[in-house]
Amino acid sequence: MQELIKNIEAAWQDRSLLSEESTQETIREVIRLLDLGELRVAEPSGSDWIVNQWVKQAVIMYFPIQKMKTIEVGPFEFHDKIPLKKDYASKGVRVVPHAIARHGAFLEKGVIMMPSYVNIGAWVGGGTMVDTWATVGSCAQIGRNVHLSGGVGIGGVLEPIQASPTIIEDDCFIGSRCILVEGVRIGTGAVLGANVVLTQSSRIIDVTGEEPITHRGYVPPQSVVIPGAYEKEFPAGKYQVSCALIIGKRKESTNQKVSLNDALREYNVAV
Repeated sequence: MQELIKNIEAAWQDRSLLSEESTQETIREVIRLLDLGELRVAEPSGSDWIVNQWVKQAVIMYFPIQKMKTIEVGPFEFHDKIPLKKDYASKGVRVVPHAIARHGAFLEKGVIMMPSYVNIGAWVGGGTMVDTWATVGSCAQIGRNVHLSGGVGIGGVLEPIQASPTIIEDDCFIGSRCILVEGVRIGTGAVLGANVVLTQSSRIIDVTGEEPITHRGYVPPQSVVIPGAYEKEFPAGKYQVSCALIIGKRKESTNQKVSLNDALREYNVAV
C-alpha cells in the first residue's frame, strides 16, 4: 500500500509520469481496489471521518489515462472513458433497469439500485436502497441501511483534494428530491423530509429547544429535518432565505423500521 501511495503522489506532482505504463498500472490498481471496496476515498475514524487524499488523486488521474470507447448494452450505446460495473449477481446486488454504476464505485452486498446512478469512487453500504432517479456523486460515502428516496441528489467531489465528500451515515432516511452537496455530513439515523437542500453554507437550525442552535455542513445523529426559511435583510429589502429545521429526534430503537415510521408519523414529515 505504501508503494501505491508513493507512486500516486509522485504522479500527482509530476503529470509527465502519466505517460509511463507503470504509473498507469498503479492508478488502475487503485481504481480496482476501490471497485472491490478494499480502499475508500473517506472512512470513519472514531466520531469523525478522514479523507484519503491520495485515493482522490488516483481517481482524478484515471480520467486522462483512459481512452474513449463505445459501450454497447443491447440496443443502448454509450461513449465514455470509464467502464460500467459488472457481475452484480456475484456481488449480491440487485440492479433494476436502467440503473448504472461506474467501475470504481463499490456496492456492498444487499444494495438495491432502482433506475439510478452511482459514480466512480462512491461507497454504498449493504441494505441501502438507491431509489428511482437518485444519483450518488463521485466519492460520496453512503452508509448501511440507508434509503435514498426518488430523485435525491448526492453531490460528488473530486477537487479540492482535501475536501471531504458528501457523507450519509448508517440508517438514514433521505426524502424525495433532497439535494446534499459540498461534503455535507448526515449523522447516523437522521431523517430528512422531502426537498431539504444542504450545502456547506446552509443553516441547519435546531428549533427543538428554547433557543435555536445553528449547525453548518452537519446534521446531528437521529435528527428529524424539514425544509424551512429565515428572514434576511438585503439592500433591496427583507427576503426569505431557505434553511433546514431540526424539529425533533428519532427515537432510539432496536427496530430501525419502527423507529423511522414513528418519526415520520410523529413529526408529520413529507417524504
